[in-house]
Order: sequence, then structure tokens, then C-alpha cells
Amino acid sequence: MQLKTIRKNLTFWVLLAILLGIVLGNYAPATAVSMQPLGKYFIDIVKLFINPIIVVTILSGICGMDSLKRVGRIGGKAILYFEVITTIALLIGIVVAYIIQPGSGIVTIGINPAAISSIQKSGGVSLLAFFRENATIQFLLLSILVGLFLNRSTYKIVALEKIQWMAGYLFKALGWVMKFSPIGAFGGMAFTIGKYGLAALLPLGKLMLCVYSTMFLFIVVVLGAVLRHYQVSIWKFLRYLRDELLIVLGTSSSEAALPSLMNKLERMGCHRSVVGLVVPTGYSFNLDGTSIYLSMAIIFLAQVFQVDLSWGQIATIFGVLMITSKGAAGVTGSGFIILASTLSAVKVIPVEGLALLLGVDRFMSEARAITNFIGNGVATVFLSINEGLFSRDEMEREFN
Repeated sequence: MQLKTIRKNLTFWVLLAILLGIVLGNYAPATAVSMQPLGKYFIDIVKLFINPIIVVTILSGICGMDSLKRVGRIGGKAILYFEVITTIALLIGIVVAYIIQPGSGIVTIGINPAAISSIQKSGGVSLLAFFRENATIQFLLLSILVGLFLNRSTYKIVALEKIQWMAGYLFKALGWVMKFSPIGAFGGMAFTIGKYGLAALLPLGKLMLCVYSTMFLFIVVVLGAVLRHYQVSIWKFLRYLRDELLIVLGTSSSEAALPSLMNKLERMGCHRSVVGLVVPTGYSFNLDGTSIYLSMAIIFLAQVFQVDLSWGQIATIFGVLMITSKGAAGVTGSGFIILASTLSAVKVIPVEGLALLLGVDRFMSEARAITNFIGNGVATVFLSINEGLFSRDEMEREFN
């Protein structure tokens, strides 16, 4: 019986796949790099489910609501929540970086300016590019408009039945795809270790430790406090999402588990309309982990080049990041583009210093993705309870 349980335990297989990927990447890097398609194709397949699930979730949620005013209220609360939490994340990143000083003692000899030439030529992240390249936001807005129309039409009941029928088959198909997640996690981790090597971690180990520990504390203390306000345990919540968290860890992509997150949040008692509105919007606007990383990275580079930032310059950096960090999803290479844009705006830290981060950025992307992922889950639970659209009975059943 025990062997049978292990054989069906997705957490066990994903964790084993990650460990095998690390071993292969360390001892056979060339072979490990060739495993990249396993992780890439898995993410690409899961991405196919994201927009259809957003559509059916939002349509069925809005169609099933009696009051359209509530839809607007949930959206407004979500944007306000995202702004408050990401601002806290930015502040924490700056404060911790000043306390721990991860950039002190780093040698700048050997920095290759050519390594970031393509980043500087990109011209930054524009609002137009954000909406043009972010299909999630496009589908979200379109679904809300169609949902509002259907809610007021005479075809509301028929449409709701058809949408829920499609949603059932979509999540069933997604369940089959997620059975292959260990393969995707293996490919993603093997490629990362094989291409960049564990040795790349040593010179900037202090920065990595600083980033990982800060994000862990942010999850436990800040997000934990948000859930504790409504008597929900952050530890039980993380345990409930353990399979998805391991998939994000292995693939370095929160997208890989986004559809599954929406499914699990709904199963644990969050109303479908809240899940449909908050999770896709949060994917673009509630990037807690990315906010922490961006603020820490800039202070790190200031310490590397021994630049003594004034309070005015820190305030400028903070203000720029509050705006630019919102465009860090859906735009390829946006993390470095945003850092380059911010450094160019402040004009006191050499942009060439970004080359120092190229080697370890991939290793820190796991922490960013996991923190972003958990942050969006917490936001959905918080707003569901706040709106009275949450079932504690379903949560207890799922947790136990």
C-alpha cells in the first residue's frame, strides 16, 4: 500500500526529478543542457491552458453573480491590495540590502559591457508594449466585457451551463498534462545547472542568500500576517500548494502552475469570480518576488561600485520601481530591461554592472517565481474572504 501511495504522489516525483536534474547538470553539463526542450515544451503546453481557463473562469464567475457592482468592487480592491503589498516588498528589499550589504567586497574587474548591450538597446518597458505583449491581460479584459454582456442578456442561464461544461473538460485535460510535470521540472533544472553551473553561485553567494532569505521571510511574515488576519494558516496553505510550488521551482516559471493554482483556489472555497479576476490580474500587477529582487539588485550594484546614494536618489529609485515593476510580466527579458531603465533614470550607478547579475539571475528566478505565485494565491484567499465569497468548510476539507 505504501509503495502504491508513493507511486501516485506527484510531490515525490517532482522532487526526485529536480534532484536528478541537479545531479545531471553538475556531472554531465552538455547532456543536461540538451534537456532544455523537456522543460520548455512542458511550459508551452501548460501555457495553452492559461487563456482558455481565464476565459471560462471569468465568464462563469460574472454570469453567476447577482450584482455587477460587486465585480467592480472586487477589481478595485484587488488593485489597491496589489499596490500596497508590492510597495511593502520594494521597501523590504531596500532595507534588507542596506542591512546585510550583499554588494560589499565584490570585485568589478572583468565586467563585460557588451553583455548588456542588447538590454540597453531595448529602450525600456513601455505601457503599449506591456499591453501588446501580455496576452493574459488582453484575455482578462475581453472576458470581463463579454461576462458583463452575458450577465445582462436573456441567454445568461444557457451560456452559464455551456461555460461550466467546457470548464469541466478543460480542468480534466489540465490534470492529465500535470502528470508530466516531473519531466518538465527535470528538464528545466538540468538545463539551468548544466548551462550556468553550481560554481557560478559562489562569487555572488551572499546576494543569493540575501534574496532567498528575504523572500522566505516576506512569505512567512508579511503574507502570513495577511492570511492570519482571517484565521488561515500560511503553513497549511503552502502545504496545500506543495505540488505546484515544486513545479514552479523546477521550471523557474510561475506560468507552469498558474492554471492549476486557479483550480485549487476554487476547490478550497474561493469563489470562481474572485479567482478569475484576481489571479490573472495579479500575474501582471502583484509581483512581490520581482519587486523584492529589483530593489535589492539596485542597492547591491550601488554597494559594488561604492556609490553612496542620497535619500533623494533612493526615493527616485523607489518611485521608478513602483511604476516599472508593474510591467515585469509578459515582456521577454523584462527584469533586466527594468533594471537598466531604472539605472538610466537615476544616472549614478553604472548600467554595465548588470553584467554581474547575468550569471546568477537564472538561479534567483526560482525565488521570484515562487514568491509571485504564493503572493497571488494569498491575495485571492484574502479578497475572497473579505468579499464574503469564501467557504471555510471547503478549505478545511481540502487542507485535511
